[in-house]
Amino acid sequence: MESKTGDEKELMEFIKAIYKNRKLVWQLGKNDFKNRFASTSLGSIWGFFQPFVFMITYVIVFQYILKTGSAGNDPYVVWFLPGMAMWQCINDTVVNASSSIITYSYLVKKVVFPVDVIPIISIIASSFVAIFLFIIAIVVACIFKYVPNFLQIIYIIIAAYCFLIAFTRFTSAVTTLVPDFSQLLGIMMQLFFWFTPVVWNLSMLSNHPTILAIMKCMPFNYLVSGFRDAFISSNIVTEQNGIYTIVFWGITIIMFVWGNYIFNKNKKDFADVL
Repeated sequence: MESKTGDEKELMEFIKAIYKNRKLVWQLGKNDFKNRFASTSLGSIWGFFQPFVFMITYVIVFQYILKTGSAGNDPYVVWFLPGMAMWQCINDTVVNASSSIITYSYLVKKVVFPVDVIPIISIIASSFVAIFLFIIAIVVACIFKYVPNFLQIIYIIIAAYCFLIAFTRFTSAVTTLVPDFSQLLGIMMQLFFWFTPVVWNLSMLSNHPTILAIMKCMPFNYLVSGFRDAFISSNIVTEQNGIYTIVFWGITIIMFVWGNYIFNKNKKDFADVL
């Protein structure tokens, strides 16, 4: 009971820290995004252009060159873009937020600043491109006369950011203490990309029910498939998939509690190792 009360107290303190510093965090997040492309003449336009070209290239390769049947009876571009947009959001947020404390070392060492909210700065910075890609997916779907389920889109986006905050709470702390972890994390995200049904269809595992069930329990799969389903007139929160929703939120809560423990236990040492 004491542990539960302690976890709830830490969660409330974390939320209060974000709310109290919301204007500063928002401003730093915007500046973070702009500074990534400050040395280029087109500036932040590259931040939107690069992932857009990347996604279109995948569409051309898999639909017209490899001619995969992943999309089933649906247009490949409508099937692919939502899943890739969500994955781009996940990948960019995880990579950038995990190294955020190192990036903002000057805030940790020289200024009285709530270290807890630093990963949120990078999450906000990554959100600008993510929102752009989400809009592209919605526009393309509407062009092909697929009307997205906007309630499900909102739910999945909220679920994604809840998980990303929980996940990067852990990875940002570990990356700060063990810099080599960032290299391992990069490799892991590449593996997660191919093991998550971004460019292939989960139905390909229909003859392997055990593997299929395990895959559906993976948070990345839940988010990518859930966002894609919002465009293909399906609903992830159904009686059939309800158990996977419970599993997802269970993993998210456990990840936050664990990550919060690691973060709070070691944040006093961040200034010494930076």
